[in-house]
Formats: sequence, C-alpha cells, structure tokens
Amino acid sequence: MTDRTSLSPSAARQLATATKTTPQMRGISPRYLLRALPWIDVESGVYRVNRRRSYVLGDDRISTHTDDGTPRVIPGDLRELPFLRAADDDLLAELADAFTESTFEPGEVIASEGAAGDLWVIVRGRAEKRADGHHGEDALLDVVADGQFFDLDAWTRGEPPGYRVKALTTGSALRCPRSALAELSERSETVRAALDAYLAGDAPQPGAEAPIELSADHVGEAELPRTYVDFEESPREYHMTLAQTVLRIHTRVSDLYNGPIDQTRAQTNLTAHALREQQESSLLHHPEYGLLRNVSPDQRVQSRTGAPTPDDLDELLSRVWKQPGYFVAHPRAIAAFGRECTRRGVPPALDTRFGSPLLTWRGVPLLPSDKMRFTGSGPGTTEILLMRVGEAEQGVVGLRPSTVDDEVEPGLAVRNMGVDRRGVTSFLMTAYFNAAVLVEDAVAVLQNVGVTNYHDYA
Repeated sequence: MTDRTSLSPSAARQLATATKTTPQMRGISPRYLLRALPWIDVESGVYRVNRRRSYVLGDDRISTHTDDGTPRVIPGDLRELPFLRAADDDLLAELADAFTESTFEPGEVIASEGAAGDLWVIVRGRAEKRADGHHGEDALLDVVADGQFFDLDAWTRGEPPGYRVKALTTGSALRCPRSALAELSERSETVRAALDAYLAGDAPQPGAEAPIELSADHVGEAELPRTYVDFEESPREYHMTLAQTVLRIHTRVSDLYNGPIDQTRAQTNLTAHALREQQESSLLHHPEYGLLRNVSPDQRVQSRTGAPTPDDLDELLSRVWKQPGYFVAHPRAIAAFGRECTRRGVPPALDTRFGSPLLTWRGVPLLPSDKMRFTGSGPGTTEILLMRVGEAEQGVVGLRPSTVDDEVEPGLAVRNMGVDRRGVTSFLMTAYFNAAVLVEDAVAVLQNVGVTNYHDYA
C-alpha cells in the first residue's frame, strides 16, 4: 500500500491519445546530386549523345598485379601506349617482363632530368614532377599516382626527361629501359611503323577532336580551305537503368491498422527514399555510366599532400573552367578542406542552396554526399568531383523517362501486383534513371583525398 492519493501518470497514459510521427529513417540524406542535376525527359528510354569525332584512347593507366610478392605489369594494359595498340600478345608479354621494381621513400628523387629516358609505372604511392621554371623557380608540373606512367615521350625518343620526379610518399614503381622498346621495334614491323608515326606527330593525340580547317588574316584573294565537321559514327547511347524492389504488405495490416497513419503510404514512402538513395549512389559509381567512371584521363587530378587544399580545388577548376557548377564530396572531405582553409587563413564563404548553408570555393558550392566512397586500407582515401551541368552548357544531365505507367514521382513507378493466396499485397516499385556527360571537360575528379589531417591552430 502506498501513500499515493491520486491517479498515477502511468495509469493515466492508458486513457490518453499519443501524438505519433510518420516513420523516420536514418538513411535519408538531402541527395543534393539529384537536386542539382537538370533532368531531361527521354522518349523511348534512349538518349543519344552526338559528338564531334575525337580520339579517345583508353584510360591512361597501366595496371599491375602481384606475382609471389613481386609487382608485374599486366601485358595487355601496355596497349595504353599508342604505338603498341596493334602489337601481338607475345611481344607485349616480353616487354612486360623487361620491367623491374624500384621502391622509394618520401623526398627521394625517382628520376632526374639528366637520367636515361626510361618508362616508369607507379605501382603504389604518389610522386610529383618538378622542373626549373621560366623565372628560376622550382615549378610543380604534375602529381602522379597508382597506375600512372611517365615519361612516354622521353622513352620513345631515347632522350632524358625534361623534369625530375620526387616521391611524396613511400611506394614502389616499375621501370622499363629504352633498350627494351628498341629491341621490340626492330623485331616487329607493325610496332616500328606505329612508333615512327608517333615520333613524327602523325598519330592522333588522345582526347583531340578531328580538325576543322580554317584560314585567318589572309591577304588578297587567297584560296580558302575546304572543310567539314566530322561526327562520331557510333555515338554513345544512354539507356534507362533502374533501382527496383517488390514491397509486400499483408492485407490484414492495411485493413485493420491503417489509421491515423496510412500503412501502405508509409511503407511506400520509406521504400521510395531507399530507391532514391540507391539512385544517387549509382549515378556516381556504376561501372558503366557512373560519373566517377566517366572522367577522362586528362581530367583526373592527384592530391599533392593528401588533404584537400585550396590549391587542389583550384586545379580542378582549371580543368572544368567553363561554367563550373558544383563540387560533390563526402562530408568528411568537406570538413578536411575546411580545416586546410582555416590553417591558411582563407575560410571558404557560405552560400544558401537547396535551403541549406553550403561551403563554397571560388563561388562554386561543395555538395556533401555520403555516397562518395572511401577506398584503400586503414582510414582510406576518397575523391572530390567537379562538374558543369546543363544540356545548353554541354555539361552533365540527369535522364529519366518522359512517361511511366503508375508513376507517383518523375521516373518512379509503383505498380500493384495483386494479392497472393496468403493475403499479401505486392507492389513493384521502380526508379528509372541515368546520367550523361555530354563533353569530356564537363567533369573532373580529385583523387587520393585524405581526411585525417588535423592542425593545432593555437
């Protein structure tokens, strides 16, 4: 027996009506990428990108594998070198065997300006190309990392490179002497002819467009050049891809427990969010059409120090300089960039987009997306994407079908599949989508971005 003289709150709550929320889900994100892309309604599910003819040659990477703990070049990947595209497999295997491994430590000079013109393939790690600038300064030319190679021109001509390569991290590289290429070209007429064309400058340069002959500043009645604009004979076509699932709800639940919250609507809403989250991830990472997979070799930038710095983002802006629209980065990468800006005393400005305050750099917003993945061991590294958007700007556009039966949102359909013998109603939920990069310089990516750098600002 207690001394209580009135009804307890716990008992009173049995007679009260609770105010309930709709179901919440932690996995829902702002999905800024989906909101930033201009969406094109596609008829018949096919979007064809017609382009001026250009010469796209591979991914500018030479892959390696490990054999009994020793890294080796994958012979077929030597076809990334323009004059080896028609070489037979036996010759490529022989050339791959001519590579030997070298390891390096931070600060070590891997190749010097006066050294022999060998071909180097970075297996792991990062290094920077440096040379004496026009005004005597120590000029940074480029940063190379896993899979990239140098110096192709010096190797083919048998001349020393015009720069030195200095390691930024611990790593290893594979080195092939000029003598191996000379021996190969002596034995193969195909390689010899392709090598001669390359040295003469007759071979098409990767990424170059078919020329349009023009004349300017002529005097008198000079004969004008005759020309035409050549188009790709097999333009790329984008077909609708999808994220899809079957939502199942027992009729007993939807009949008896449907108020005050509609059970079918609540289930459908959360499933639609999950489909949209998968859609954003696929737009970034799909092996065929993902934006990160469709960045051309000359649009890839390596972070110099690991942490994303203002210099790194400026380098991205130099690649997508025609009306850059948005950076897309993991929230931790944006935080790391903010720390580097604070250390330099150049805090990035804020801009309100999509109803939220976002960091910007040079006026370009940084859109956070947790779909930007981390790769590698330990804390891993991530990437930062920069893109130009819009069809009129020859940028990146989102694609969706113009009409879909049972559509509840643009590109999202919910189709009732009926009730089975157990009284369960099934709904087929499908999101149709894709994204197209209209011109190669519409996207660039900063690779090997670290997020673990912290500073003592005191």
